[in-house]
Amino acid sequence: MTGVQQTQLMHSPRLATVLMVEESLKQARQIIKIAELKRRLPKKVMHSTLLQILDYLQQSGKILITTKGALWIYRPPSELEAMKKGGLEI
Repeated sequence: MTGVQQTQLMHSPRLATVLMVEESLKQARQIIKIAELKRRLPKKVMHSTLLQILDYLQQSGKILITTKGALWIYRPPSELEAMKKGGLEI
């Protein structure tokens, strides 16, 4: 190329794919290995796309990633309020 720099655009997952992964993690109700998560997804997802989604979910505080896998930890504010009323101290 003569003086023109080529910029590589990073692929972003579609919202439907992110929501599909979120729902699968919520339904697991326990730590799930990444390979098992891929098998449980209703549609195939490229490994790099799945890792990008998991990174986003961890940064947004919805999941916890450990050496054993991923775990859904997010609780909506209404659920937290109900827990506090029930005596849970936060």
